[in-house]
Amino acid sequence: MTRSALFQPLRLGALELPNRVLMAPLTRNRAHADGTPDALAATYYRQRASAGLIVSEATQISAMGKGYKDTPGIYTPAQVEGWKPIIEAVHAAGGRIFCQLWHVGRISHVSLLPGGVQPVSSSAVRAKAQTFTENGFEDTSEPVALDKDGIAQTLDDYEQAARCAREAGFDGVEVHSANGYLLDQFLQDGVNRREDEYGGSVDNRLRLLREVLARVGAHFPRDRTGVRLSPLGQANDMSDADPEATFTAAYKLLAGYDLAYLHVIEQFFGQDSSEEDAALLKRLRGLYPGTYVGNGGYDGSRAADAIANGGADAIAFGRPFIANPDLPERLRIEADLNEPDQDTFYGGGAEGYTDYPFLASNH
Repeated sequence: MTRSALFQPLRLGALELPNRVLMAPLTRNRAHADGTPDALAATYYRQRASAGLIVSEATQISAMGKGYKDTPGIYTPAQVEGWKPIIEAVHAAGGRIFCQLWHVGRISHVSLLPGGVQPVSSSAVRAKAQTFTENGFEDTSEPVALDKDGIAQTLDDYEQAARCAREAGFDGVEVHSANGYLLDQFLQDGVNRREDEYGGSVDNRLRLLREVLARVGAHFPRDRTGVRLSPLGQANDMSDADPEATFTAAYKLLAGYDLAYLHVIEQFFGQDSSEEDAALLKRLRGLYPGTYVGNGGYDGSRAADAIANGGADAIAFGRPFIANPDLPERLRIEADLNEPDQDTFYGGGAEGYTDYPFLASNH
């Protein structure tokens, strides 16, 4: 099959995309300690503006939402000012960019949080996972369960972050509810042991996501809002007693929202996907009639097949976009791809960030 399906325009919420090759959010750990993005990020994102849509690196909504060193935020005036030239550079190059709103919950370390406080989560269940601190990779710290006041503050933080993202000039936002971070910690019962209105039934466990979408919606309409889910739960020590029931409810909920898109992690890098996983994803896919963005293990041919066969409306690429700023053109003409240098993924300067070569005709 030709790859032409990847290069058909797509109406994604309020946006008209020129192609269906999306840039997935990619944590690069190059922001300043106060959460302001580094000026070099303007070059990095501008280089990749040929993507149908860029979803920014995960961007914390508050100081308590931080879980890794040198990640950017979107909740202070300085952070807003830091993002503005990045967004302007993307727009000047003809691109579009959403901000991924992120709260890591329990996937954090006391050294990263204000005053050395404990991370927060749905319940006081420590993750068997590591995070990236000034000392390198360390085990995550034991969390405390958010109380009612903490949940209220978190909702305020989501709204503040959405307000700041709008002020910075982002075209929309993606609410990160995947990969074992805070909203996923409320959704899946392997972590959520609560007995109040935020725990127990699937409807209760979805409550925080519903409330977050309502608060974000004060600043971005639903057609400029996406949501990210990871139904297979293969990240950050997540589990659920009945993932099909849990994510069936989540997909059905979001199907009624008329979002810009649903972004689904279908396979995690380095992890195999079983036939049972594929069958579950297919059943869930049938529950969501809106714009669906697939993510995980795709190359150009598989991506084109998925779109042509109705398995997805667009595909988000992660690692290939790190090493190939002109990825859409390379996929279109079936050119060789640059190999990413994993040693420069997290932290550093221009090396492995803005110095990957373009095709000769593109640069």
